This record gives sequence, structure tokens and C-alpha cells, in this order.
Amino acid sequence: MAGVAAALLLTFLLDRNTDAAPVQHLYYLPIIVAASRLRWVGGLATSLVAILLYHLANRALLTFAYRETDLVQIALFIAVGLVTASLTENGRRLRVLAMTDDLTGLHNLRSFEGCLTLMIHQARHAGTSVSMMVFDLDRLKSLNDTYGHLIGAQAVRHVGRIAGARLPTDAVACRYGGDEFVVAFSGRNPADVQAIAEDLCEAVRASAPLLAGKSFPRGTLSISVGVARGSWPAVEGVDELTDAKAGELLFRAADAALYAAKARGRNQVFVALEARDQLSQADAGA
Repeated sequence: MAGVAAALLLTFLLDRNTDAAPVQHLYYLPIIVAASRLRWVGGLATSLVAILLYHLANRALLTFAYRETDLVQIALFIAVGLVTASLTENGRRLRVLAMTDDLTGLHNLRSFEGCLTLMIHQARHAGTSVSMMVFDLDRLKSLNDTYGHLIGAQAVRHVGRIAGARLPTDAVACRYGGDEFVVAFSGRNPADVQAIAEDLCEAVRASAPLLAGKSFPRGTLSISVGVARGSWPAVEGVDELTDAKAGELLFRAADAALYAAKARGRNQVFVALEARDQLSQADAGA
């Protein structure tokens, strides 16, 4: 905003000394910057300040003796601010839509992969860890077969919304397909992640969902959760992995833990061994 104010003042001084249309067009620059950063409020406020300075620089306008060009200039100040704010807001909404799963409101796969790669890159350089949990609905096929796929889709949305409400703000959660979800955490210890996973599991089990207008009792829905943790810098040779490859291997470890949870009877959390050990063994076997 200091830059916007300085640009307005500089343009005002030039306008007062030259009264030239090309100089007056420079008012558009701070208007565009303010509208881009502060949207509607910034665009409109800066437009009004530019109009005031335009009048002060051209004293004849203080008597409201407007020429046609003056009216056009004033209208353009306001239009530039409003149009820029509108384009900025639309761009923000498009970015959100491009990163969001439309069913649950969580990250979509493309957005999650970008966040995970950055998270792993930062963790590896800081010498910290990244934890991941993978979960899905238990017996979704049976729910679809009994009540229809609309109910099944509503169940997936219900679980996604519970996850969005229960997970901590530093978690990055994604629905990556069907009823499958993945969540990444940076720097959290295994006991903390396990507690988060168990809390989510209990929240889903304790909910009494309303699906497509039909009420279901508590316990209708449940999830199985697999948890894994990676801290690759401590493993010789793993530093050469790309961040994306490290994320893929961590996901494989968490996904294997999910299958272990299902094999043990579903509706529970299974925590894998340190993922770096599993992944190193898998890499050696390959």
C-alpha cells in the first residue's frame, strides 16, 4: 500500500505540472495494484483517491466545469478499479475450484500432490518427518447395492466433511478417488497422528448421517485407516529420491497399512512400522 500511495502521489505531481492525458493514465497503475491485492475495497477506494487527486491537479474541475474527456477519465478510474477487482475475485475462485474436490470440499489429487511434494521437500531439508494416513469407507459396495449409488455418494461426502471439520489445520486432506482419502502431516510424532486417526474413526462411527434425505442410525458408517511415517534423510541412499518419488513410496506404505486395518476386521486404525524401513527394504528388493 505504501507503493500504491507513492505511485498516486507521483502521478498527481506529474499531472499538476503537465496536465497531459498520457500522464493522467498513470493513475490506472496504482488502482490496478490495489484492486488486485485488496479486491473491491482496495479498487474502489484507490479509484476515489485518484479522482480526488485528478481534481486537485486540474483546479478547473473543482468548479465542476467538466469536459467530455474529464468525464471519460473519471468513469475509467472507477471502471478500472471495479473490473480489476472482479477479475481478481474470479481468478481466485477459479484457483480454488481447480484445487478442490467438488464432492467433499477437500483438496483434489493435483493440489494434494503439489502440497505433498513441497511438504516432503521442506521436511527432508529440515531433517523432520512427514506422516500420512490413508482411509476409506468400510463396505461401501454393500451400501450402494442396498440403497443405491446416490446414498453411497452422499456417504462419501459425509465422511469427507467430517474429515474437513475434525482434522487439524496443518493437515492436507484429499479425496483421490471413489471413497479413498489421503491426509498428510508435517513434523507430527507418530502418537499424535495415531490419535488424530482414531478420533476421526470414532467421529465417523458415532455420526448419524442424513443421506439423500434418509436418516441412518449411528454406526452405519465406519472407516479403516492406515498410518505411515517417513523420515528419509536418516537412510543411506534415499536422499537421491526425488520428492515426488518419496511421496509415492510413503503413500504405498500408508496404503499397505490400510489393507492391514481391513484384514484385521475394519473400523480401526493400523499404524505401520517406520515407513523409511519398509521403503528401504522394498527398494532393495526391487
